[in-house]
Amino acid sequence: MIGLYIVAVYPILLRCWRRAAPPVKKDGEFRPTVSVLLAVCNGEDFIQEKLESLFALKYPANLLDVVVVSDGSTDTTDEIVAGFGDRRVRLVKVPHGGKAAALNAGMIHASGEVVFFTDVRQTLDPDALSNLVANFADPSVGAVTGAPRFLHANRVGEQADMDLYWRYELWTRQRHSQIDSVLATTGWIYALRRTLAEPVPPDTLTDDLIIPLRVLLRGYRVIFDPAAMAFDYAEIQGGEFRRKLRTLAGLWQVCVRVPKLFTRANRMRFHFVSNKVARLVLPWAILCFSAATLAIPAGPFRLVLLLAELTVLALALLDGFLPRHSLLRRISSPARSFLIVNAASLLSVMVFFVRPETLWRPTRVKVGTSQRLLNKQAERGS
Repeated sequence: MIGLYIVAVYPILLRCWRRAAPPVKKDGEFRPTVSVLLAVCNGEDFIQEKLESLFALKYPANLLDVVVVSDGSTDTTDEIVAGFGDRRVRLVKVPHGGKAAALNAGMIHASGEVVFFTDVRQTLDPDALSNLVANFADPSVGAVTGAPRFLHANRVGEQADMDLYWRYELWTRQRHSQIDSVLATTGWIYALRRTLAEPVPPDTLTDDLIIPLRVLLRGYRVIFDPAAMAFDYAEIQGGEFRRKLRTLAGLWQVCVRVPKLFTRANRMRFHFVSNKVARLVLPWAILCFSAATLAIPAGPFRLVLLLAELTVLALALLDGFLPRHSLLRRISSPARSFLIVNAASLLSVMVFFVRPETLWRPTRVKVGTSQRLLNKQAERGS
C-alpha cells in the first residue's frame, strides 16, 4: 500500500492540491552582493573549468566573490585556484573533514548578502546566478534552488531511469514551491540569505536537505526556479546507488536531528512525510508484504502474489545481461532501478552504526562525450 501511495496516490494528490502561496515577487534587476561557496577535495580535473564557468556568469563582477574551501586536497587543486587569485577568488585550506565541515569553514569567510552554494564538477548556465538572486527581492524567500540538467550520450538503462526520476523530482519541487516551499535543494545550485546561514553538524551527509529545511522552519520560503540551470556529467553504472545511499542516510540524519519537522512548526509536514519519510519506510513495507505473502495459506491467490514478486526480482537481476537496446529493458531497467533504490534505502540505516563519512564516495563520471555535450549546452545557455 505504501508503494502504491508513493507511486500513484501522492502524485495525484499533489497534482490536485489547490492551496498555494502567493507568487514570488521576482525582480530581475535585484543585485545584492554574492559570495560563491565551493568546497572541493582533489578536484584538479574540474576546478579550472568550474572557476571559468563562475566568471562567465552574467552578474556584476564587483558584487561577486568566490570562496574555494580546499578540503585537504593533495593534488594540484590548490595551485590551480591560487592562479585565479587576481580575480576575486579566495582559497581557504582546511584539514580533510568532509563537505559539511568545509562548508562551515567557508561560511565564516562568506561576506555577501547571498551565499551561492555549488560543487566543482558542474557547469553553470550564464544566467543561473541572476535568476536565483532575483527571487530574493521577495522578503519571504530565504533560499532558492535551481534545475539540474543531466546530459548523457546514450539515454538507456540506468541513465534513462535517472532522467525519469529527475523529471518527476523537478515536477514535485515545482508543485511544492507553488504550494509553499521545496523540501530539498540541489547541492550544486542553490542560494541562501547570509543571515540564515548556520553551521551544520560536521558529519552531515546532505547539507542541501538540512539547510533548506532549517530555513523553512524559520518561517521563510524555499523556492525552486527552473530558469536557473546547471549541467552535470553522466554517472557511470552503479553511481546512482551510491548517491541514493548517501542521500537516504542523510534523510535519516535529518529526521532524527530535526524532530520539529514532524510538528506543526513544519508548514509542509504532510508533504515531508509523503515525499521524503515514505521513501525510508517503503523497503520495510515491501519486506513485511513479502513475509505476509509467505504466511498466506497455499492457494491461487498466494501463487499469483509470489509470481508477481519473483517476476520483478527476476527482471531486475536479468537487466544487466540484456543487450543495451533490447525491448525487454523497457521493463527490466525500471525493475532494476526500483530494486537498487530500495536496497539503498534498507542499507541507509547503517548511518546509525558506522561513521557517516564512510557512506560518502566520490561520484565517478564519464567525461568524454558527456563533456562535449555539456560544453555545447552551456554555450547555448539552455
